[in-house]
Amino acid sequence: MVIKIAFVMFLGLAGGLAVGSGFVAFLTVLGIIPRLTQLTKTMKMIVWYQWAVVLGALIGGFASLRDPSLYLSSFILIPLGAAGGVFVGMMAAALTEVLNVFPILAKRIGLEEKIVILMMAFVFGKIFGSLYQWIYYVAD
Repeated sequence: MVIKIAFVMFLGLAGGLAVGSGFVAFLTVLGIIPRLTQLTKTMKMIVWYQWAVVLGALIGGFASLRDPSLYLSSFILIPLGAAGGVFVGMMAAALTEVLNVFPILAKRIGLEEKIVILMMAFVFGKIFGSLYQWIYYVAD
């Protein structure tokens, strides 16, 4: 029994190290955080961004293991959800800009001169998709 528990602990640690290393490599190689601070004109706060990512990963990992229930008011949850959504959206925007996704996609589908329309289609698709998911799956 002890060997089985030790093996599961080893697998958990190895999996966590692999995922964590991949996450750090993703952020480091692509330069997501410096680009995000450049876009938002908050280069002086880059250390805060880095600590937010580290603490977010640690707290998120701990929370996924513990499955906490927070009994908070909607007045607190709504701004927290909005802040989380803004952060994820900004990270996704920084990633797409770093990888030049929009210009490449526009060129491939023949919309080079209409790139603004393509970007607005993505924005409204994300908005309507999020609203649909919230209204039909979360709010029930």
